Amino acid sequence: MSIVERETGAGQEAAGTVPPFRLERPERIDAPLLIASPHSGHHYPESLLKNLRVPLLDLRRTEDAFVDQLVARAPALGATLLTANYSRAYLDLNRDPRELDPEMFDGEPPGPVAPATARVQAGLGCMPKIGAAGDSIYAKKLSTDDGRTRLEGIHAPYHQTLKQEIAALHQQFGSAILLDLHSMPSRQPGRRSLPDIVLGDRFGSSCASQLTSLVERTCRKLGMSVTRNAPYAGGYTTRLYGRPKRHVHALQIEVNRSLYMDEASVELLPAAEGLKEKLETLIEEVCALAIRLRP
Repeated sequence: MSIVERETGAGQEAAGTVPPFRLERPERIDAPLLIASPHSGHHYPESLLKNLRVPLLDLRRTEDAFVDQLVARAPALGATLLTANYSRAYLDLNRDPRELDPEMFDGEPPGPVAPATARVQAGLGCMPKIGAAGDSIYAKKLSTDDGRTRLEGIHAPYHQTLKQEIAALHQQFGSAILLDLHSMPSRQPGRRSLPDIVLGDRFGSSCASQLTSLVERTCRKLGMSVTRNAPYAGGYTTRLYGRPKRHVHALQIEVNRSLYMDEASVELLPAAEGLKEKLETLIEEVCALAIRLRP
């Protein structure tokens, strides 16, 4: 497989020589399938660590930890793989870059600011203010330059690459499938239990029904429980890229963390190997569908 690691000046300024993401393509691309993991990054720049007022473990619990490892063989199975390097707590790649809280910055915000949403008001914007326990992350406000480095050095190149990879697949095959892969806490306030898998297709608007149905059917055959669009219907990425009428299909997949990790210590469990095999089977099935969905 070929590996491309995008390094930009701003990204290096953020944290030494750590690029914003890792991009791996199959040696030969036979199927228009791209898998993205925007929240599995676990790099924490020194500038963030020096400004923390919560334990680092509190931030690690917000990661979609190890998701990149669960699908690491995707390029060998025929899919392009894009994984984030920086932590979700540092910058959330599944948020609109305009979802900013101006109160976080000691000066002007680092870019355009959209009208405040409930998520931003709750501290969960593009640059989160709170950790897993709901406590404030930062001891002091961020500088405008710090915020700009995150947006221009990480968010922009990640989504530029995502857009380019989708466009390249679409040009080659006439269609493209994006699986936006995440993990979710096993428990949430107000919910008695969560399934093993939640599929978010924005209630049928971000991808063809054949894709959602195939993923659901495959997961059930593999022994996993599945729901659609509740409590996750798809986020910024599926909304931005999912254009099924143009033969670009985007589906968000949430995996219950209790299937593969200790959520308190953020450590892999032996069961992770079994889940990895199931996800590899799913990737193979979606690769085959991607070929059949070509116009």
